[in-house]
Amino acid sequence: MRTLGPRRFIAVAGNIGAGKSTLVSFLSRTYGLRPYYEPNETNPYLEDFYADMKQWAFHSQLYFLSTKFRIHQQLSQVDEAVIQDRTIYEDAEIFAENLYRQRKMSKRDYLTYRSLYEAIIQELRPPTLMIYLRCGLRTVRKRIKQRGRPEEQDIPRRYLERLQTLYEDWFDRYDLSDTLVVDTDELDYLEDLVDRLDLFERIEAAVRSGK
Repeated sequence: MRTLGPRRFIAVAGNIGAGKSTLVSFLSRTYGLRPYYEPNETNPYLEDFYADMKQWAFHSQLYFLSTKFRIHQQLSQVDEAVIQDRTIYEDAEIFAENLYRQRKMSKRDYLTYRSLYEAIIQELRPPTLMIYLRCGLRTVRKRIKQRGRPEEQDIPRRYLERLQTLYEDWFDRYDLSDTLVVDTDELDYLEDLVDRLDLFERIEAAVRSGK
């Protein structure tokens, strides 16, 4: 088994359907990393949110914020290397920001949310490496359809486009850790040995550079 060393914290960021969970699962097996996944299935507001975003945006985002904070606390306390599927930074900088800009979250709720988020991140250990999965909108929509989560099937194209733009803007200014961009439109690290070895080499080089 390949290793990255103890107490490494790898984070995987990217739009809905970009392939985060697949990559987290793959890298956790390859490097023996403890995986922490996006808590979608435990969010009691998610189904209501997709049905009525304006009514349930604040509730859903606050749930994700509090849950991600607990996850960050847990992974900061373990001695082994870990990998996380979507970070607390994305919840705020992408999803809550988009909801506010689209007037799905009121200014009062948004400012309350941001105040809590900014206080929380001051207490967090940043990742060793942030891997950003860059993926075209056509591929994103195809993967959403293929994985078949009922609550995601009616997500408007324009909503995904706005998330895509916010992801690019956020990643351009992200400076809390070393970063690595992986284009997942064509990369087939599950089946293609060349793609797989290239991915390993890039990840290991990025982790070594952050020592």
